[in-house]
Formats: sequence, structure tokens, C-alpha cells
Amino acid sequence: MLRRALPITFVTVSVLAPLCTQADDRLQLKSVNVDLPFGDRRFPDGPGSDAVNNNCLACHSAGMVLNQPMLSRAQWRAEVDKMRTAYKAPIDPKDVDTIVAYLVALGGAR
Repeated sequence: MLRRALPITFVTVSVLAPLCTQADDRLQLKSVNVDLPFGDRRFPDGPGSDAVNNNCLACHSAGMVLNQPMLSRAQWRAEVDKMRTAYKAPIDPKDVDTIVAYLVALGGAR
């Protein structure tokens, strides 16, 4: 069995080896630099701001959230639940009520 497999393996490697070197010639990796905007903006201080800063800034800038229209408590709850379920945001369930209350209060403070 090994005597039959060895010549077949040798022929296969001999045929495929030149194809690999051709692909190697065509493939050129280049370094790319991307300048991302610097965003050190955090949510305004207030009850719950730590929970929002710790959970939401991983994916969103504060500016993106602060520029949303004013939403009701139920609408903010739906948004936070969507982030957790649809987008798999690692928001601790115990922080959800705090985040929603903060976002609702923030809407009235603008």
C-alpha cells in the first residue's frame, strides 16, 4: 500500500509545487495605515454615567449617542435590549436599568 501511495504523492507534489510558487509571486501583502479620529469624549457626569461609559463606549462614541433624538423610556429600553440581543453587546444585565434611566434623564437635560 505504501509503495503505491509514495509515487502518487510524489507526482501530486511535483505537479502542484509550481502552482504554489506562481500564486506566491502574485500575492503581495502591503501594510496599510488608517488614521482613526481621536475621541476622548465621555458621557456627561450624572447618576449612571459610569455604567454608560463602561458599556456603551466600547462600540459607540458619546457624540453618536448624544446626537440621537429624545426617546421615551420604552424606546431606550428597546435600543439597549437590541444592542444586547441582536448585536451581542456585552452589557451586564444589572446595568440595563441604570443605562436606560441615564439615557432618559440625559434627553431632558439637553
